[in-house]
Amino acid sequence: MKLAIVASHPVQYYAPLFRTLAQQLDLTVFYGHRDSSEDQARAGFGVGFAWDVDLLSGYDHVFLDNTASNPGLGRFSGVDTPEIGDRLRSGGFDGVLLLGWYLKSFIQALVVAKRAGISVMVRGDSQLGTPRSSLKTLVKSAAYPLFLRQFDAALVVGERNRAYWRHYGYPAARMFDSPHCIDTAWFAERATPAARAAVRDRFAIAPDTRIALFAGKLLEFKRPGDFIAGVAAARARGVPVEAMIAGSGPLEAEVRAQAIALGVPLHMLGFCNQSEMPGAYAAADVLVLPSTGRETWGLVANEALASGCPVVLSDAVGSAPDLATDARVGQTFPLGDVDACGQRLAAMLSLSPDKQAVAEISTRYSLDAAAQGVARALAAIPRS
Repeated sequence: MKLAIVASHPVQYYAPLFRTLAQQLDLTVFYGHRDSSEDQARAGFGVGFAWDVDLLSGYDHVFLDNTASNPGLGRFSGVDTPEIGDRLRSGGFDGVLLLGWYLKSFIQALVVAKRAGISVMVRGDSQLGTPRSSLKTLVKSAAYPLFLRQFDAALVVGERNRAYWRHYGYPAARMFDSPHCIDTAWFAERATPAARAAVRDRFAIAPDTRIALFAGKLLEFKRPGDFIAGVAAARARGVPVEAMIAGSGPLEAEVRAQAIALGVPLHMLGFCNQSEMPGAYAAADVLVLPSTGRETWGLVANEALASGCPVVLSDAVGSAPDLATDARVGQTFPLGDVDACGQRLAAMLSLSPDKQAVAEISTRYSLDAAAQGVARALAAIPRS
């Protein structure tokens, strides 16, 4: 079967999924925007860079002409691709998969596909816990039950995403599981004892020192301050854990100062490109992700588990009901409760690592599982 995917721009998380799908379907990915290193800096990384892994080989792709007067990913009108109409109408596609509806390009593709009789699927990680104004909530309550039914199938990435679709009355028969995923094998192959030793040697960390890791942009909604405070709370419980941060962003100076004030030994890796992340996870004993509901999933948790590293998540993180169901693998704490974060962190570090349990959870969110969900949905939805 022939599938078109409409995506915003090349993303390190999606490229492996596209390669997997290309082995099962006649696939073309249409990108609406070619991002620059400056785009990455504006996105909160704090530095300009290009991903150091291949994002474009292994599947057919086309960069559409973005005609937006002010191109960018941070606004609905920033990706405007009227060319998608001709591409879809002439492509002979059995279906179109949209990776959201937050950009004009996605809506353009939806309108064209519906008029052309092409089935439309959508995959995203929206959840009800995302902070939004009362007015926005009211508007969505009125409009979304009708709007979301324009999609012939919803690909559900996890439990909170499923609750989102149910909340708006979307038919259960049109939901298909396609779990949020990363290339688990890629991380597992690289998160080796040698990688662990290399990172620890670089920062003069003793082999038996317990390390809690924060991985991500240093932004307000990710609450890196809660991470430092949680580590301090664990240390107050007699657990000699130290903190490591793989990331950069506007809160870096504040986080450093907080660590000094609380007496938390802090190892700053700075921005880590994709090829460096397995080493960071290997060097750690637990990942802590204290984000608000703006963290609609938190794929760093998938990466950590694939690398054999258990996780402690705030209960607002989108993946918490999926990845923290086994206390040997993941534990949760109430958002903003740093004492509880420290307690869960101490509890996790008191356990002997159960690599098999970690691997079992990780493999449920594999590329194959996600791709199979896409293929099932494409085969099941009716053709016009």
